[in-house]
Amino acid sequence: MRRRRPPPRGAVVDLDSPLGSVRGVGPARARALAQAGYETVEDLLFHLPSRYEDRRAVATVAEALALPPGPRTLRGRLSGLRLFRLRRRMSLVRGLLTDATGSLPVVWFNRPYLAAQTVAGEDYLLHGAVREAKAGRELLNPSCERAAAALHGGRVAPVYPAIRGLGAPLLRRLFNAILDEMDPPLPDAVAEPLPPDLLARHGLPPLGEALRAVHRPGEGDDVDLLNRRRSPAHLRLLYGELLELQLRLAVLREREVRVPRSHRYRLDERLRQTLKDLLPFRLTAAQKRVLREIAADLESPWPMLRLLQGDVGSGKTIVAALALVIALENGLQGVFMAPTALLAEQHYASLRRLLGERYRIALLTGSAPDLAGARRAVARGDVQLAIGTHALLQEGVIFRRLGLAVVDEQQRFGVVERQILKAKGDRPDMLVMTATPIPRSLALCAYGDLEISVLDELPPGRSPVATEVVPASRRREVYARLRAALAAGARAYVVFPLIEGEGEEEAAAESIAGMGERVRTYLADWPSAVLDGRLPAAERERVMRAFQAGEVRLLVATTVIEVGVDVPEATWMVIESAERFGLAQLHQLRGRVGRGAGESRCVAIVSRSRRRQSSPESERRLAVFASTNDGFRIAQADLEIRGPGDLLGTRQAGLPAWRVADLAADLPWVERARDDAHALLPRLAEPALAGLRRRVESPAGRRHEPFGGG
Repeated sequence: MRRRRPPPRGAVVDLDSPLGSVRGVGPARARALAQAGYETVEDLLFHLPSRYEDRRAVATVAEALALPPGPRTLRGRLSGLRLFRLRRRMSLVRGLLTDATGSLPVVWFNRPYLAAQTVAGEDYLLHGAVREAKAGRELLNPSCERAAAALHGGRVAPVYPAIRGLGAPLLRRLFNAILDEMDPPLPDAVAEPLPPDLLARHGLPPLGEALRAVHRPGEGDDVDLLNRRRSPAHLRLLYGELLELQLRLAVLREREVRVPRSHRYRLDERLRQTLKDLLPFRLTAAQKRVLREIAADLESPWPMLRLLQGDVGSGKTIVAALALVIALENGLQGVFMAPTALLAEQHYASLRRLLGERYRIALLTGSAPDLAGARRAVARGDVQLAIGTHALLQEGVIFRRLGLAVVDEQQRFGVVERQILKAKGDRPDMLVMTATPIPRSLALCAYGDLEISVLDELPPGRSPVATEVVPASRRREVYARLRAALAAGARAYVVFPLIEGEGEEEAAAESIAGMGERVRTYLADWPSAVLDGRLPAAERERVMRAFQAGEVRLLVATTVIEVGVDVPEATWMVIESAERFGLAQLHQLRGRVGRGAGESRCVAIVSRSRRRQSSPESERRLAVFASTNDGFRIAQADLEIRGPGDLLGTRQAGLPAWRVADLAADLPWVERARDDAHALLPRLAEPALAGLRRRVESPAGRRHEPFGGG
């Protein structure tokens, strides 16, 4: 960042001026702002108000006494101010506000200076909450300023998030000083990076005007639009944030697919018949549509980059298997990567059942037998399809002619792992899958460099899983019902968040070692087994085979069963300590039942204690979970509850920290930004868009750049 000597105090400032040169910013405040990442005027301009208060209507004292209690702006003279010292360094100032219609008591906490700084006979503008008190109504802790130089009252007042202890009133004064002292004025000081025709199409103001409007709203501005961040100024900043990301993703995708791949695919009648012969059942209409999209990608000369998402049980694996068959039948190798050994083992078993002896398939996990021999076979080309975990990413795994890479449960891998896998071949095609539905707005931002296919249809015969959320006080009733279901022939899961307790009585009751063993004892009439991530691979496989065969009727497990476990005969699930699980995780767990034609049930038990009460967020999660089986509705609710960063996790780094955009509500603007980014991409070479091009192609620039949101 460019440094220069601070100008004299009170001089004009520009975008590059250090904040220490702004009126009201001394060395201590400048240090506090710098520690928070704000060093220049430009930096601070992108610290946006969190909300706005409408202080334009100035009420009389008589109106404040007659209207319902609430926030009011009043004008009058102050008298009788007295300072009271309270305990623990607390203070109280009491006084009287008087106008032509009457008087109203005023109370301030911890603002002792007001008792000495107010001037008799001077008009003041106060804004605060009028409330009922023992002696009648009073004005509580209002802002207080001379009416002749009012900054906080008589206007639409922006309320800023505090910065290192610097609160909203001080920040309002700083922004007021900046807007008054900037030369050139703010609307002219900020270069507009976007083409004028683009702004005109969406009815958006230039960036400089937008920044001025968010910090200094006009007299006639709609406060509701400002607070909903739907004013023209906010929409300009929102659009800029989204367009910047979509342009970067478009540039990234262009780099990935601009060079044709060396391998080619032929989809002739012989191959189509092979695919039909392999199918154990008829595809749904959604599966057929997605398979056509994949086939079109493979027949093109450019590498495929596609995300396949669908709800639990929608049949993604069979679509991926058929895509892999296309690669194998064209003399290429395929790879199928899963995040856990158990899931990789499940895919290995199911693909061997589906493909039989037609292709040579190998399992590559850290615990697989003869891993070194499998690597050598892959390198020679003797293995046509490699299925595995992160072990596939090791340097010793070399493919002879990799054509198609499938990544299952993409959200569990980072972009780096995807790139390592792609580097195993010469521009291989990439199909990434997720069984956790992603709201479209988030998918376009997190995976915008990929084409997106959606399986939005379940195979016929699937019934919704009856779902209940019950308190721990009903645990005995739940297990009595499970006992009856097992007696009638059911197979069941009981899921715990912990293998062993955390040392507390409450935590021990939510672990396999504690409550899990009591459950197994209570249901000892039926064979049970434990499945968790600490079991050796061979033991996990033995337990799963026994459960699939019905030799084990009750599986007590951790979230190791969250994905990939497919036992159609399992019709009951109990989730212990359900408040500890995320919404998407609960939905994934529930997806282990309801995979056959029989009626299925999932009961989530909520554990509460005096030391660990459930949060409003967890209660909302559980309410959504109980209300719907629709994974896409659950994903949208999860986005609204947790936000995009927490929803994707830290491994999906790359999403910016949005200042204005809200991916739970801004899908139309995301789609506009994506369409505009694709249209703008060929124009980035124009001299007039040089600044925009540098910004998009150099994402590691300054934290706050005048693009549209920082």
